[in-house]
Amino acid sequence: MKILFELLNSKGVSGYEWETKQLLLEYIAKRKKSWNVLPEIYSGEEFHDCILLKFGKPRTAVFAHIDTIGFMARYTNELVAVGGPDCDSGTVLAGEDSLGQISCRLIDNDGVLSHDFQRKIDRGTTLSYAQDIRIDEEFIQAAYLDNRLGVYNALELCESIEDGWVVFSTYEEHGGGSMPFLLKFIQETASIKNALISDITWVTEGVEHHKGVTISIRDKFIPRKIFINKIINLAEQSGIPFQLEVEGSGGSDGREIQFSPYAIDWCFIGAPEDNVHSPNEKVSLKDLDSMIRLYQYLLPRI
Repeated sequence: MKILFELLNSKGVSGYEWETKQLLLEYIAKRKKSWNVLPEIYSGEEFHDCILLKFGKPRTAVFAHIDTIGFMARYTNELVAVGGPDCDSGTVLAGEDSLGQISCRLIDNDGVLSHDFQRKIDRGTTLSYAQDIRIDEEFIQAAYLDNRLGVYNALELCESIEDGWVVFSTYEEHGGGSMPFLLKFIQETASIKNALISDITWVTEGVEHHKGVTISIRDKFIPRKIFINKIINLAEQSGIPFQLEVEGSGGSDGREIQFSPYAIDWCFIGAPEDNVHSPNEKVSLKDLDSMIRLYQYLLPRI
């Protein structure tokens, strides 16, 4: 799990995914020769900070977003949220600007966000939750399990995948925006009919820890039921623990697939977490294991 710890400690607030991209490219360069299939790698300015890996003859793409929520320095000591972070006063934030390292506390005064750092922070500097990774026999707890675990799952899939795209997207936490050009490139290069969203969902009254990976029947958006039924049937055949989610809110890169001009079926499949978008996100290790195994089972079969 070394790469997971490295991902959790990397900075990747939406719009500043460059550090995470570099970490992934270094990992891919080291590991790719040991994978079952050597992928074609697409990255660079044409794709901003996204990375696409093409294995064999794809039918399906797996998308994992590499950005996180966070904060951006505004004027004086003001902060602006990036995405939808939890904003409890006293939360420790970390970052770096032209004058050096930053460690400060978040202040939420009736929705007006600020920090207590002893000097002005350069305008536009991104701040992240200070990382504190805790792991025991049952759970992993840290900031940014959403979506570092989804990225980790996609990297684990690279070990065995023979045919498919594995795509690391950006901007997802703050409105999206990379998926249109990624989908266009995929469909013009080696087109797909299916997509899986490797992301993290929520623990709710109907979705619990230790019950397996979550297959989302719907969130705010509704994927095509015939494809969802196919995924559920395969999951049942696999014997891997899973649970079903039906929600009326929330979204993912699946939204941009559904709104694209391409007829691509999609399904969100991810481990559920507690304490969403906080420094203390919590995921069952059993559910993470189910997530990894289910993706490896599904890819050759869809």
